[in-house]
Amino acid sequence: MAETVNETPVSESQLTESFLTQKSVKRGEVVAGTIVSVDREGAWVDVGAKSEGIVPSNEMQTVSSRNPLKEGDKVTVFIMQEEREDGRPVFSLDRARRQKGWHDLEEHLANGETLEVEITTANRGGLVAVYEGVQGFIPSSQVAGHRDNSVAEEEWLTQRVGQLLKIKVIELNRQRRRLIFSERQALREQREKERERVLAELKDGEIRRGRVTGIHNFGVFVDLGGMEGLVPLSELSWQRVGPPTDVVSVGAEIDVLVMKVDRENKRAVLSLRRIKPHPWEGIQEKYKVGQRVTATITKLVPFGAFARLDDSIDGLIHISELAPRRITHPQEVVHEGDVLELKVLSIDPERRHLRLSLRQAQEEL
Repeated sequence: MAETVNETPVSESQLTESFLTQKSVKRGEVVAGTIVSVDREGAWVDVGAKSEGIVPSNEMQTVSSRNPLKEGDKVTVFIMQEEREDGRPVFSLDRARRQKGWHDLEEHLANGETLEVEITTANRGGLVAVYEGVQGFIPSSQVAGHRDNSVAEEEWLTQRVGQLLKIKVIELNRQRRRLIFSERQALREQREKERERVLAELKDGEIRRGRVTGIHNFGVFVDLGGMEGLVPLSELSWQRVGPPTDVVSVGAEIDVLVMKVDRENKRAVLSLRRIKPHPWEGIQEKYKVGQRVTATITKLVPFGAFARLDDSIDGLIHISELAPRRITHPQEVVHEGDVLELKVLSIDPERRHLRLSLRQAQEEL
């Protein structure tokens, strides 16, 4: 029966300290050495003992095929056997790497650090990942990303095999060899850091480029590069709009004005309409009293009709200015959607009132 080797935990100093001056080796130790040669049997390593030791090929499986061992390489080995029949010690590169891997993982867990692992296999429960020779598990509930309902979960997980993922250690029991990772937690913390960075940079009144991430009946969410801000429905356009989808679409990149940054609650209120000047700014330079304009009837009320000019300015046609005869309701003359030639009667920039006339425009024809 093969002898069982106990991989006892070692301290960081043991992993890094040079043992090249030792004249003897002890089972269970981790020592530094130099590759002397590599043959079919394995790799021969000089650790400063009375004779060189062998790393069997089955104890160096964690060595990448892209970077094979060669003479002169510095390595760290685990002492599996002090002497075999020919008097030479037997080493393991894999066990030494796992010793260091467990040590590093314990530090990552204690410090709450994020690390990178390679996904080796997938199953119905999640993903199997390897870090420095130590195998861990990412439950499917801790895998980040959106799965399309048309793709089965197992197929979705299999697509991750071979990828490098950023993860956090959320559970570790070295004695039971239990190691659980979370990609979701790592991503959540990364996003929070990005959010804090963007929040610290944002200033009221500045213009930012963002991407539309969500559309709701109360407004639009825009990602500013790590933090989402809200464009309220009233800030989408200077003119009255219907559904927000009439103005923007999910995924679209838009420029927005930062109206207010609430650092205490980590929120930002944005505006799309304020990127452009208000339509009433400079109206007296564009329109004059007595000028003929084209407008569209937008709303009928008992006392008249509202008409919108091409640049989103609304004006009122009083019922007395709709027709030369007396009428009881605007619908006797005009309807919503009618495009008409009108005459400007008055402009009040301060009150933002514009009076128009259909009757006088027609009398001048």
